[in-house]
Amino acid sequence: MGCYDCCMRCLGGVPYCSLVATLLLFSGIALFCGCGHQALTETERLIETYFARNLQDYITLAYIIQYFQYVIYGLASFFFLYCIMLLAEGFYTTSATRHTFGEFRSTACGRCLSSSFIVVTYILAVLWLLVFAFAALPVYFFYNMDATCRTVDDLTETPASINQLCVDARQYGLLPWNAVPGKACGMTLSTICKTREYRMTYDLYVAAFAGAGVTLLALRNYFHEPGDERVTSGLLRSYRIKNAGALLFHGVL
Repeated sequence: MGCYDCCMRCLGGVPYCSLVATLLLFSGIALFCGCGHQALTETERLIETYFARNLQDYITLAYIIQYFQYVIYGLASFFFLYCIMLLAEGFYTTSATRHTFGEFRSTACGRCLSSSFIVVTYILAVLWLLVFAFAALPVYFFYNMDATCRTVDDLTETPASINQLCVDARQYGLLPWNAVPGKACGMTLSTICKTREYRMTYDLYVAAFAGAGVTLLALRNYFHEPGDERVTSGLLRSYRIKNAGALLFHGVL
């Protein structure tokens, strides 16, 4: 067997859809977990510096942020292992089974394993829709805050109107209603929006939201495993036709 024949056989056993979905899932989870973790840390710092003067006002929020960060650790570990399992299952169903049992045969264990992964992946995709929607909430909050800051900058010539423009963290459930000051108004709000911490936190939440979207796309892509079968079958058929032609040419067949 020549080098070209060996390469064609190897390429025929690669689950391309699973490989692309795995790369997307790794990228999306890394973006969501990394940016989300840092964004939560920066959010606690912003609340502590500009919206709450008393530790008791944001201690509950600090505990919630800490719990979410632990959840992020768990998500990163779980999806890393699950990606490896899905990729291994993709290689098993497209390469090893065909090589052992033929192109159009499969084992009962293989069918059960593939069905189980499909069901679990479908459930994860549905649950991740909730995570995707939840990731949009901080983006919405910072978008409204940024829009208010732009309005403040446009009305700098009328201080009375500026002081009426506020962002109240208590309205979003981030702080209790007795928190002081709990909100930022006028030029104070504009100053917050120009800080490096605010811009970085906003960008991190947007990146985490994008990572959640990429993860959802990757989970959806795992449902297109039949595409792997068509690509692999085409490569194997091309390889067999070429090999049969070479054998006929040399008078073996």
